[in-house]
Amino acid sequence: MKTVDPGIIGKAVGLRLYLHASALVQALPEDAARVGRAQALAEIVADQFNVVRIERHGDAVALLDYPGFFDEAFPVLARSWRVDTGSGKVSFRDYRDSFNPPILHRKELLLPRDHPDIAKFARLTSDLQSVGLFEDTVRIGFRVQWEALLRERGYRVVGHVMVPIGNNEDYGEDPDGQHFEGPVIRRHLTALSRQSLSAPVSMMLRLGLLDGEVTFFDYGCGRGDDVAALRGGGIAAQGWDPHYAPDQPIARARIVNIGFVINVIEDPAERRDALRKAFEIAADALCVAAMLASENAVKGRPYADGVLTSRGTFQKYYTQAELRSFIEGTLEASAIALAPGVFLVFKDPSAEQRFQLGRTRSRLRIRPPLAPRQAKPIREPKPPREPKPTKEPKQPKPGKPDLWELCPNAFAALHRRWEELAREPGPEEIEARTELEAAFGSLPRALRAACSWLDGERLRTARNQRREDVLVYLALQAFGKRKPYRRLDPALQRDIKAFLGDYTSALDEALRLLASAASPEIVAEAAQRASEKGLGWLTEGRSLQLHTSLVDRLPAVLRVYVGCASVLYGDVGLADVVKIHLASGKVTLLRCDDFSRSIPKLIERVKVNLRTQDVRVFPYGDDGHEPPLMYLKSRFIHEEIPGYAEQAEFDRRMSELVQIDELSRGPFEAGLQAALRGAGLKISGTMLTDDDEPPRLNDPCGAHLTFRDLINCGETARRTGLPNLPKSAESYRALRALAQNILDPVIEWFGSIELTYGFCSPELSRLIPGRIAPALDQHAAHEERANGTPVCPRLGAAVDFLVRDEDMMEVAEWIAANTPFDRLYVYGHDQPLHVSYGPEHKREIYEMVPAAGGRRIPKRIRAFPAARR
Repeated sequence: MKTVDPGIIGKAVGLRLYLHASALVQALPEDAARVGRAQALAEIVADQFNVVRIERHGDAVALLDYPGFFDEAFPVLARSWRVDTGSGKVSFRDYRDSFNPPILHRKELLLPRDHPDIAKFARLTSDLQSVGLFEDTVRIGFRVQWEALLRERGYRVVGHVMVPIGNNEDYGEDPDGQHFEGPVIRRHLTALSRQSLSAPVSMMLRLGLLDGEVTFFDYGCGRGDDVAALRGGGIAAQGWDPHYAPDQPIARARIVNIGFVINVIEDPAERRDALRKAFEIAADALCVAAMLASENAVKGRPYADGVLTSRGTFQKYYTQAELRSFIEGTLEASAIALAPGVFLVFKDPSAEQRFQLGRTRSRLRIRPPLAPRQAKPIREPKPPREPKPTKEPKQPKPGKPDLWELCPNAFAALHRRWEELAREPGPEEIEARTELEAAFGSLPRALRAACSWLDGERLRTARNQRREDVLVYLALQAFGKRKPYRRLDPALQRDIKAFLGDYTSALDEALRLLASAASPEIVAEAAQRASEKGLGWLTEGRSLQLHTSLVDRLPAVLRVYVGCASVLYGDVGLADVVKIHLASGKVTLLRCDDFSRSIPKLIERVKVNLRTQDVRVFPYGDDGHEPPLMYLKSRFIHEEIPGYAEQAEFDRRMSELVQIDELSRGPFEAGLQAALRGAGLKISGTMLTDDDEPPRLNDPCGAHLTFRDLINCGETARRTGLPNLPKSAESYRALRALAQNILDPVIEWFGSIELTYGFCSPELSRLIPGRIAPALDQHAAHEERANGTPVCPRLGAAVDFLVRDEDMMEVAEWIAANTPFDRLYVYGHDQPLHVSYGPEHKREIYEMVPAAGGRRIPKRIRAFPAARR
C-alpha cells in the first residue's frame, strides 16, 4: 500500500483512492465532482453506498455499499457500482448472497480527520500489523481467507479488539457459527484414470452409478481392464468377450456396459442383436458407448454403413443424434446422454427419474443455523429429607426429559432430512423411523416435534430453491419426453404437491419456463442477473461464460438453457467452462488439459445448437490447430472457490503483461513464453516470479531494445570483444527496468536513440581509459566485487545515449518531466546524456560543467520546471 500525501485524505492502494462518503467534504474538489458524476450515471441515491473508490489512472469510480462499516471490524461488501465517468458505462455486482465476499481493512484511513472512531479503528490496525497479518496482501481481501489467516495466527477479533484463541476453541467454524463450503469443483478424470478406465466406465463412476452396492457386467470387455480396475476398487464386476474371454458366463447385473462394441460390428442386424442382449441382462440400466464421427475419424475404404481400416478392422461412426436414434429405436426406451458417444438406458422408470432429478438438483445454498438449541437439562432428583423415625423414606421421582433426548441422533437426522427436502419427509424417506416411533409414540408426533425446530427463514430459502429444481427438471423432461404423473417417482410426486400444487399447474409453469429459454431477451436479462452475483463473465449482448460447477446456481431459465444442451451432449460437468450464447440458441462447452493451472490450455470445444439439435466436437492440437490458452480464469470462477484471491491477483498481473481481449483470448503458448522471457518472469502456480535463468543477449530488453544493445554498446566493449556479461540475475532485471521505465518512453516520444555506454562489468571497467567512477555511476548495475560487496552501492542500472538532431538539454528536460529516473547527468546540447533508474529514486539532475584541467564537475540543476515536484 502506498502512503498518501499528507494533504490528501483517504486510503491509497496502488493507483486507487478509497474514501468514506462522509470524507468527501474534505477530499479534493475534482474527486468529489467525479463521485457526483458517477452517482448521477448510476442513478442511485446517496444512502445506497458509503465508500467510494477513485481510479487515479482512467475515469473509473466505484460506489461501494458496506452496511456494517462502523459496527464490523472488517466490513463486508454488499453491493458495488463501477462507473466509467468518461464513457458512461455502469456495471453492478451484488455480493449479498456470497459466502465469501470482499472485506475492508484500515477503516480509519477512509474517514474525515476529526471522526471520533479513528483512534479505535487505528488501534486494531496497529495490533494486526504487529503480528504481520497484512503481509500476505492476496489473502486478506476476502472474508473466508482472512478469517482463516486470523485463526492460523491464533487470534480472533471481537468487536474491534484482537483476542487470542484458547486451545479449547473450535477451529472448524467461523466466529458466527457458520461453515464455509466452497462449491465443489466437478472436473474430468485425470490422465492416469483415463489410461486405466474407459470413458463410459469413468463417467459412471464419476456420476455415482457404480459403488460397492451394485453389480457390474461388461458385455464385450476386451482384455478386461475395466473389470480388473473395478474389482480392485471393491465393485462386484464381471465381463465377457467373444475373443478374449469367451468362456466367462454372461451374467445378469444391475449395471451393464457395452462400450465401443456396436461400432466394430459390420452386420447391422448383429449390431442390434448385441445391443438387445446386453439390455436383457441389465437389471437397472445399460450404458452404451460408440465412436463418433469427426474430422479425425479413422479413414478407410467404404464398407456397408462404415469403413474398413488399413488394419482390416471395421468402424461405424455415428453422430450424437444418430447414436441416440439407433439406441432408442433398437431398445424402444429413452436414452440419456452422459457424454459425446456415451448414453445410459434405464429399465426402471423411477430410477431414471431419480437420476435425472439428481442431475438438475442444485446444492442447497442456505446459511448454516446459529448455535443449535440447548437441550433442557434433565432435572436431578431432590435429595431425600431426613426420615421421620416412624415412617419409611419416599423415593424421589426423576425429572422427565424432552422426548427427542431419547433418540437425539435420529431426531437430528430427521431435522436435517426435512431441511434438505424443504418439505415434510414421507415415511419411506426417514431412515430411523422405528427408533423415532418408539421414542415419540408415533411418527406424526416426531414430525410435529421436528417441524417446531425448523428455522422459518432457512426453510423458505430451501423451498424456493427446491421449487426451482423441480421446475427445471420438468422443463427438461418436456424438452425430451414427458412422463405421465402415475409413472413419476413418489418423492417427485411429493415435491410437486408441496411446491407447485398439482401436476397440471406444474407442467404449465415448466412449459412457460422452457419457452422463456428460447427468448433472447429473457436469456440476456437472466445472464445480467447472474453476472451481478459473480456467476460468470458477461460479454454484453454476446455470451455468459462460467465454470461448470456454477451452473446449478444460475437463474432457472439459464439452467434450462444449459440443461437442454446436456440432453443433447451429456453431462456438462465433463467440460470446464460453459459459454451461453445469448442470441443464437447455442451453448459451447470448453474442456481444458488441467483447469487447476493458472492458465489452462484448451483441448476441446463442443458447440451444441439447441435450435437444430446438432452437436459438433472440435478437438485442438490435431490437424495443425494449436490449442489456445484460457486467460483470466478468475472471470469464470467465483470468490467462494478456493484459490480465487490468488488467481485474481495473478490475472491482474498477467493482463498487464500481455494483451487479452474481452473473450479472454491472448497469445498462444509461444507468445506467452516470449512475453514472460521479455519481462524476466516465470509462472509458479498462481504467481509470477522472477526468472533466475539469465536471458539471451538477443532477448528483448523492454519494448524496443535487446540485452545486446545495452551490453555491447560501449566503444571499448566492441573494440576488445570482451564478453562483458552480467553475473548477477539482478543486473539483468535492473537493465530491463531501465529500458522499460526510461528508454522505452524516450524512444516512443523522440524516435530511435544511439547508445554510447551501457552495462560495464568489473572486467570491462579496468580496460576503459580516462576518468570513470564505477562506484558511483551505476553502469555496473548489481555486480559485486570479489569480497561480495556491490561495485556501486546505488544499484539500479545506467546508460549514456544520444538522440540525433535533437537538443539533448530538451531531451533531458522531457525525461525529468515524464519518467521516474534516479539520476540524470547532462553534458551539453549535442552530447550524450547519462540517465539511471534505481531503487533510491533520487530524481537528481546534474549538469557536467567544464573545470580547470579539462575536467568536468557536476552541478545540481533545478532549472527544469517540469522536474520540480
